[in-house]
Amino acid sequence: MMYRAYQAQADLLETVRAVGGLALGGIDPWRSWDPERTFGHLDAASRLMARAGLTHARPDYRIGTVRVGNREAAVTEVPVLATPFGTLLHFAKDVDVAQPRVLVVAPLSGHFATLLRNTVQTLLADHDVFITDWHNARDVPLAAGRFGFDDHVEHLIRFLEAIGPGGHVLAVCQPCVQVLAAVAVMAEAGNPAEPRSMTLMAGPVDTRVNPTKVNELATGKPIAWFEDNLIATVPARHAGAGRRVYPGFVQLAAFMAMNPERHVKAHRDLYRHVARGEDEKARVIEAFYDEYFAVLDLTAEFYLETVRIVFQDTLLARGALTFRGGRVDPGAIRRTALLTVEGERDDICALGQTAAAHELCTGLKPYRRRHHMQPGVGHYGVFSGRRWEGQIYPIVRNVMVSSE
Repeated sequence: MMYRAYQAQADLLETVRAVGGLALGGIDPWRSWDPERTFGHLDAASRLMARAGLTHARPDYRIGTVRVGNREAAVTEVPVLATPFGTLLHFAKDVDVAQPRVLVVAPLSGHFATLLRNTVQTLLADHDVFITDWHNARDVPLAAGRFGFDDHVEHLIRFLEAIGPGGHVLAVCQPCVQVLAAVAVMAEAGNPAEPRSMTLMAGPVDTRVNPTKVNELATGKPIAWFEDNLIATVPARHAGAGRRVYPGFVQLAAFMAMNPERHVKAHRDLYRHVARGEDEKARVIEAFYDEYFAVLDLTAEFYLETVRIVFQDTLLARGALTFRGGRVDPGAIRRTALLTVEGERDDICALGQTAAAHELCTGLKPYRRRHHMQPGVGHYGVFSGRRWEGQIYPIVRNVMVSSE
């Protein structure tokens, strides 16, 4: 019922977007004749109408070239390994020199992996970059089976094996737990593809430390409440018809409810910039929300298991996490260097939650560990923006280089 109601609303917004688009089309020819912005407010209203609603298709990465050394190198997206639930995507570059291979593990929490566009683009200058390009669960047929917590960990192991021995792994936010579990399983098994370094950025390794509003929401109700109130069935019009999912639009609503004033202000600013003809300022806001309003559904089993395992029972932090029936032991990690990164103002994953990984990786020598707390940044500033590029990335790069 919830998904059908949302779909009806989305169909209605298609009409709103169409009207806004028609109005924009009528205004466009007059812009060069309107230096005083007489139609500025009409232009702004039409533009916001044309942007109303969400999209459920992955945006483009828009990484056509990257500067490597003293020249621009072409970048080509090459699928290396695909399953119904995700693709190992390679950003192949036109360069002759071999660079360290790194797997970027994107969050599977309601947005597409393109949310890490800036992360990837920054890494590409010095690294051979791969990413976990997760698929929208509402587009995955029921016949493909289930995708739960263990399946996520298994995907990471398969992807690292596909990249080959000597690689590195970098996880952002939610999958830090699964990455740590995957590396621990690989270490205990003597898997030759065990990565040389593991960077965990703003991830919920131990949510008992400095609980945030997100943590409190996840622990404030029994798991049955989440299943009864937040899980929906994909309607018949989609490829994944009949699959039970945690809808991306529900996750987005939860994120926006944490800071509603910020999002209202952003759209007021967008309206004002468009009305005044401040196109560059408007495009910055539009680019962010183009990504933020692109949502994907999670399988119900993955969402519910993540809430229980990571947030309610904190199994990894308590030494009780299992994978395919066997205990996960981070203490088995002895060769993979560990870097943890946290943001001072992170209101999603608070200080100390990611650094907790060091207490779990008891087999690592001190010289294989490093922690960085970035002053002045919130959650997204850890992996995107000016401080990521200028202050955090050099540390990430140095850890990978020293592990080669």
